[in-house]
Amino acid sequence: MATLKEIRARIKAAKNIQQITKAMKLVSAARLKKATDRVLEARPYADKMRELMSSISEAGELPDHPLLDNRPIRNLALILITSDRGLAGAYNTSLIRKATEFIRNASSPVKLITVGKKGTQFFGKRGYEVVFSRSVPASGAVFSDAVEVARAARELFESGQADAIHICYSKFHSAIRQVPQIVQLLPIQAPTGDAAASNVSYEFEPEPEGLLGTLLPRYFLTLVWQALLESTASEFGARMTAMTSATDNAGKMIQTLTLRANRERQAAITKEILEVVGGAEALKS
Repeated sequence: MATLKEIRARIKAAKNIQQITKAMKLVSAARLKKATDRVLEARPYADKMRELMSSISEAGELPDHPLLDNRPIRNLALILITSDRGLAGAYNTSLIRKATEFIRNASSPVKLITVGKKGTQFFGKRGYEVVFSRSVPASGAVFSDAVEVARAARELFESGQADAIHICYSKFHSAIRQVPQIVQLLPIQAPTGDAAASNVSYEFEPEPEGLLGTLLPRYFLTLVWQALLESTASEFGARMTAMTSATDNAGKMIQTLTLRANRERQAAITKEILEVVGGAEALKS
């Protein structure tokens, strides 16, 4: 059984841990608010880009473009977005598990583009082919990160090293719900609606080739940037939830240990009193 000194040492350690987790919870909560605002602000733009692609797809057959090149799948590439740091609950574990399942079930070799040290370290140590990796700031991904990741993915696809590009990221729903998912980015498949079946005639200004040359790379970059924003908000939400739980558990541990310490102290005092009383009785006799 632990001594009173050992219990007090554990109480002190638990209080120190509680201060750290509480501070991390407050930091994550502040960053989550900013990240959530960025996600909500970016979603309308991404939705409009999808609507525009859907509208253009109604024009029928589109001119050739490298990002629309459908070819037999001999090699795949997966963009995996994790975090640089841990202490975020099951956030990184869920994403790595999702990516691992995708790689195992793939019928072709998979190259990896990793964003975040956790994914890079996990797959790098296990001999997977990581062709590009990038760390993200502690405050969250910035637009330059999306530009670099999109550039690396386009080079793989356009050079023929990968015949399809997928991305694995965590879709943000709330601070307590983030859903890992994998979606295909390249070749770009324009979203289609019910109106796509109607043979509507379009006149392009400028020419379709020039329009697609500008629109498709921007559309691809938008998809990557949106995934990074969703992942950033998911990371902060998961970390805030994990640190809240850790802070509460530390408080419960402190209460339990304090109760044990009080009992040990009371038992020691009672023992001393009994010894004094016993000694006094012995002197009387």
